[in-house]
Amino acid sequence: MEYVSTRGTAPVLGFGDVLLAGLARDGGLYVPHAWPRLGADALQRFEALPYAEIAVEVMWPFVSDTLDLDEFGAIVADAYATFDRPEVVPLVDLGGGEWLMELFHGPTLAFKDVALQLVGRLFDHELARRGERVTIVGATSGDTGSAAIEACRDREAIEIFILHPAGRVSDVQRRQMTTVRSANVHNIAVEGTFDDCQDLVKALFADEEFRDRAHLSAVNSINWARVLAQIVYYVVGAARLTGGRGPVAYTVPTGNFGNVFAGYGAQRMGVPIAQFVIGSNRNDILTRFLADGVMEMRGVTPTLSPSMDIQISSNFERLLFELYGGDGDRVVEAMARFRAEGRFVLDADLLATLHEQWSGACLDDEETVAVIAEVRRRTGLLIDPHTAVGLGAAARCRRDPAVPMVSLATAHPAKFPDAVERATGIRPALPERLADLFERPERYETLPGDYATVRAHIDDVLASR
Repeated sequence: MEYVSTRGTAPVLGFGDVLLAGLARDGGLYVPHAWPRLGADALQRFEALPYAEIAVEVMWPFVSDTLDLDEFGAIVADAYATFDRPEVVPLVDLGGGEWLMELFHGPTLAFKDVALQLVGRLFDHELARRGERVTIVGATSGDTGSAAIEACRDREAIEIFILHPAGRVSDVQRRQMTTVRSANVHNIAVEGTFDDCQDLVKALFADEEFRDRAHLSAVNSINWARVLAQIVYYVVGAARLTGGRGPVAYTVPTGNFGNVFAGYGAQRMGVPIAQFVIGSNRNDILTRFLADGVMEMRGVTPTLSPSMDIQISSNFERLLFELYGGDGDRVVEAMARFRAEGRFVLDADLLATLHEQWSGACLDDEETVAVIAEVRRRTGLLIDPHTAVGLGAAARCRRDPAVPMVSLATAHPAKFPDAVERATGIRPALPERLADLFERPERYETLPGDYATVRAHIDDVLASR
């Protein structure tokens, strides 16, 4: 498998190099040069297989140039042994052909664990093989940070810096990052939005002198390995529900677009996905885009679902590359226009192609609270506000009642207890292993959203290590 940049000029790389590179040298994101196809009988076979075995088979064509099959199988098995449910991503029947896929049974209670428990181990393996060290920098709107830290903490070949928007993540999300005492973990609260954090990370990667000197790498969803690991649960959902004998639909609460792009990857591999529904909060750039083909930035509004308080969805560039038929020049032109003017317009014929299978809806905070309350009344389940946005979007956009609709539950309700309590009167408790989270001391630096300041801080920390 070879990987190419969405902007067309960075070197073509194999999996090991893509894993450690994160962002491509030309500012683009790596994607596979071609999509492998699952065999016609694969989904039927997968119906009865454990999650880890399916994961190995699905991902193997993407990594086989770098890993031995047996060692890859051992790494995958070790990653998913950290989850507290044997199914890893259990499906809950909501009735009427609606299903909830719970992605939050990993160590940090969010869907990011599904990918990052694997990615952390892949980093360890590849760095040990090469005898190298890396500095990981990442931006988080809430859940990526804690999942990345959990995956990378105490690993001798990694220093990890996570940037989060000060005051714009939940208290649980922040403390899951800032109470980790590992010496290789460094948290930075940036005075700004998630988009500011993401811009700072991209600027660090664009600074070639710094990038090379610090041996930068990334674990947020600009890293292809993150997306690759997430493809698996789309395959698993289809296998468990239909065994490939019929289509399924997925609804995804969406911020940075990596999660739903993984679903697109599963579809390209042959999984019969009939519809993708994007759920947005008031920061609705993606649902507005799906409506009229105009991607236009507006200000970021804080909401009850902070992981989606985003205007610049990095992974959308990967879908744009696919829509443009792999034409990196067109991607560069579109991204340059978006940055310069705050908007770009998709060609009408490409928008029509999207509309065949993609739709979306946005919910404000009051509508989100109403969904949480309704789900509790109807099913007895507590759900977090991001999951509620997805379920609300599914209710509005579902096209065919005969097709199972799977909504992705992306976080444990206890990560957002204020919103859940507001909706239901019940304050969800953290699992026992995190029961003392609010008693643990925090450790982080608050910095302005200024590139020179952030770079200098990282330089100082690395020099002291």
